[in-house]
Amino acid sequence: MQVYLKQTDNTSKRIVFYRTALLWMENSTVVTPLRQPIVFELEGFYIPPGYGSFLFFLALFNYIVVLLGNGVVMSVIVIDKNLHRPMFVLVCNLVVCDLLGSTAVLPRLMMHSLTGEKRIGYMAAIAQAFSVHTYGVAVQTLLAAMAYDRYIAVCEPLRYHAIMTPARLNTCCILAWSVALLCIVVLFALHTNTPLCGNTVQHVYCSNRAILSLACGPTPINNIYGLSMTWSVSTGIFVIIAFSYFRILHASVKQGRADSRVRSKAFQTCSTHLVVYVLYEVAALIIIVSQRFTSVSQNIKKFFSILFIIIPPAVNPIIYGLVSKDLRASILKNVTIRVSLQK
Repeated sequence: MQVYLKQTDNTSKRIVFYRTALLWMENSTVVTPLRQPIVFELEGFYIPPGYGSFLFFLALFNYIVVLLGNGVVMSVIVIDKNLHRPMFVLVCNLVVCDLLGSTAVLPRLMMHSLTGEKRIGYMAAIAQAFSVHTYGVAVQTLLAAMAYDRYIAVCEPLRYHAIMTPARLNTCCILAWSVALLCIVVLFALHTNTPLCGNTVQHVYCSNRAILSLACGPTPINNIYGLSMTWSVSTGIFVIIAFSYFRILHASVKQGRADSRVRSKAFQTCSTHLVVYVLYEVAALIIIVSQRFTSVSQNIKKFFSILFIIIPPAVNPIIYGLVSKDLRASILKNVTIRVSLQK
């Protein structure tokens, strides 16, 4: 009797096991990695019928402002030899960075709005994501180089030209771009062989995270490196800028006691850089905060996610022109000369 009970118990356990295995096999789906050529489909904005043209002209207007404003600033700095100074050379590098970020996103956004085309090839997607991430890191490293330049200008005014030599300036520019490119090259090198099992990118543009979300399995190394890199760069740049401006503030207060014009000149020298940095950080903060609210519509979240690409590149040239007296005077002089020559 005991032997029979044991056999019955074992049989029931086997039946339960086989039933569970069959149920798991029925519910599971075999996922096959995609093969090249892979074509992604951008989810983009939800555009109600009849509003595509409006969004197209909005993106076009923003892109024209970016191209016109940054183009004027770059042209004036290149043409006017009086502006061939470290501060304006760094501004010119920042202009190139702004153009890179805007050009990576806005033209495709315009095409999506006007024609409804959402498809993007694998290499084009990687190029767009690489450009956007490079823009995000290079903006910060260039702002750190500008903070160092402002620190030397205010705290060591008599030794400024001896310290910020052309060789030192070139080193700062190359280092800023090299750090950004190296960080992003490593980021994308980590997922070159990652198999992808989906092709719908749930975003307005392609990014590293959006592409990796289509992977067939978890990607812990990519996630750890991405978060570590973002935290390290952001924290390091903040420390450099905070230290520079603490020393600048201390020097301005100390020197301003004897001459208030020194304090005013220091504020005018540093205000442009500080406003640009704060603008970029505010845009990034809005992106982070908006993602935490589930009640916010997806279209608004997607708009906020491209805020740091469409706002700073369009506003930065205006900030340079309004605050920098030398740049403003050079722009007005060149415009006046062109108008008089046409007459």
